Amino acid sequence: MKLLFAAVSVLLLSSSCTSTELRGTGDLGLVIERAAGRVMLIETTGRSALARIEGLGDLSHASAVFSRDGRYAYVFGRDGGLTKVDMLRARIERRVIQSGNAIGGAISQDGRIVAAANYTPGGIRLFDARTLEPLAEVLTGAKVVGIGDAPGNRFVFSLFETGEIWVVDASDPKHPSTQRILDVGKQPYDGFVTPDGRHYIAGLYGEDGLALVDLWNPQAGARRILGGYGRGEEPLPVFKMPHLRGWASAGRYLFLPAIGRHEVLVLDRVTWTEAARIAVHGQPVFAVAQPGGRRVWVNFAFPNNDVVQVIDTAAMEIVKQLRPGRAVLHLEFTPRGEQAWISSRDDDVVVVYDTASFAETARLAAAKPSGIFLASRAAMTGF
Repeated sequence: MKLLFAAVSVLLLSSSCTSTELRGTGDLGLVIERAAGRVMLIETTGRSALARIEGLGDLSHASAVFSRDGRYAYVFGRDGGLTKVDMLRARIERRVIQSGNAIGGAISQDGRIVAAANYTPGGIRLFDARTLEPLAEVLTGAKVVGIGDAPGNRFVFSLFETGEIWVVDASDPKHPSTQRILDVGKQPYDGFVTPDGRHYIAGLYGEDGLALVDLWNPQAGARRILGGYGRGEEPLPVFKMPHLRGWASAGRYLFLPAIGRHEVLVLDRVTWTEAARIAVHGQPVFAVAQPGGRRVWVNFAFPNNDVVQVIDTAAMEIVKQLRPGRAVLHLEFTPRGEQAWISSRDDDVVVVYDTASFAETARLAAAKPSGIFLASRAAMTGF
């Protein structure tokens, strides 16, 4: 009798499991629908939209990071909102308003701590990734830009007004320690951590050049690189600030957008000197390396923002020009690089390309789409 009861229980359990559709998170992602205050949940295997999640506030400059298992996205809104989204249930898990004006955030190496970067009142705030309960606040007295996670449960960011880079060790998240690196250059506007977690690079808006910090030895301070890259040329008006978080790291080289110029700068990661510069269609905003590093895809500021150009990193030249739509804002690749997802804000569409043939394979309607964030970022340092 006991054996019969056990067999029936197993059968019922098996039946209930097979009646529920199970899936992982490895091919899921979010598209920011900035005008609607919502996100679109997407999957890359079938190149489709699964759901829309409402109620995320002001997403005019929104970004997202992911829990280590890829199930939860943490969306940082311009209104200071921090929203935890359940990717499998397609719903908001929790939402807090943590500042007056936020510009992004990061998640710690161990996945326990979410850091929100703030314009108003400045500084960063640390939260428990599971509950979104506040843990600590690091006050800076200046706008925080270019935040990224670094090994050792550290967060690295720049201060726009004061020309500093701070390294915050959050190993004890209720009592973080801070190392300040002063005089890094004029008006750092964005920054990124290299894929190996070793270096932090900040772009400088107030001067031609970048600031480099070796995170193995941050006490050595910042090193100026690519100084005076625009020497002798009159800079053009900047219609949209370039972004460095695209990680255009291709083998030995970094491909970086030049401010106020129609150029992509190529930086040698061994010597930290300029290796080349590539003339492009307009003022570059993102330069994003396709996984594998053979190609870098570039989008542009107004008025040339309906074009994406593709650079061959071996030849150091443009090999393809695409027109996904008006006002291309963001590019994202699937982890193995076979698909490129591109948002066109003014055509209300997200376009998917096959990266081998450059053929368009899908076109998804979206309300003023901007950032595209795939859950595979959960396994990446600095993202």
